[in-house]
Amino acid sequence: MQTKERKAAIPPRTWSRLECVALLALIALCLLWEGWLAPLHPGGSWLILKSLPLLPAVPGVLRGRRYTSQWLSMVVLLYFLEGVMRFNDPGLAGTLARGETVLALVLFVAAVGHAYATAPSRQGQGGRERQDP
Repeated sequence: MQTKERKAAIPPRTWSRLECVALLALIALCLLWEGWLAPLHPGGSWLILKSLPLLPAVPGVLRGRRYTSQWLSMVVLLYFLEGVMRFNDPGLAGTLARGETVLALVLFVAAVGHAYATAPSRQGQGGRERQDP
């Protein structure tokens, strides 16, 4: 039985660009939130360090590396959870938490989309194709 190769609806380069923008925006939001906009304690807090786990992903995302997208899709779920937990905080903190939730969700979808679109089985390179009996 012949198998048809399907092209991805959204090209990998688009996923990679969306992932890059969302990652940099999430890092900026975390730094601004805990540093100046609405820190947990006046004058800033140690929570500004929460952006550190995202920094090693920047070079890999900028280069469009699939492996980086795979592990980043798991790490970003922690930021999604934090945003959901702080969603109802009063004042600006709640608004920033909503922004973090949206950015984390966009980053997750972009990372998974990029990893999916660049899979070797999708590229026709090295992946074994399933044959129906």
